Amino acid sequence: MDTLGLVEARSIAAGIELADAMVKAADVELLRASTICSGRYLIHVGGDRAAVGTAVALARESGRALAGSFVLSGVSTQVLDVLKRSTPPEPGEALGVVECRTVAAGIAAADAAAKRASVTLARLVTGQGINGKSYFVISGEVAAVEEAVAAARSVLDAQLVEAVVIPRPSVAVIQTLISVGR
Repeated sequence: MDTLGLVEARSIAAGIELADAMVKAADVELLRASTICSGRYLIHVGGDRAAVGTAVALARESGRALAGSFVLSGVSTQVLDVLKRSTPPEPGEALGVVECRTVAAGIAAADAAAKRASVTLARLVTGQGINGKSYFVISGEVAAVEEAVAAARSVLDAQLVEAVVIPRPSVAVIQTLISVGR
């Protein structure tokens, strides 16, 4: 799998219908399809670029209300890994925290950040319990974290809620960030 497709529907029922239509329209793997806060429905599909593009285009052209959609080619393996589990930052590393208005935009921004600089994507929180928003945490050298946060900002534009870089986070803050939701 080299491409990730994300569709964030504003309706649960419409999202379920779209997920079904997307996997029927193209040779994609349904990686996740579930509710998120605010009554939205998040769909992740994977496969080759053409198939994922076809599936996401179907959703975009469906007439259904979407909060966001993205096709991410050459998706960072860090994004795929962090969707499964968090990676604690090393003591002494800087942290970047980027908060996004939607889940789809947050995943796209996390991918851009991970690709732009030598950072570790430590955590990616998608929608549940935070009113349909998302945020991610990156760690590394201060300059690299700043560069990665800048990449996320450029992808997000109006979807950005807030982005911060913490040069020397306390151990207590690191432990709290990584252990939340486990």
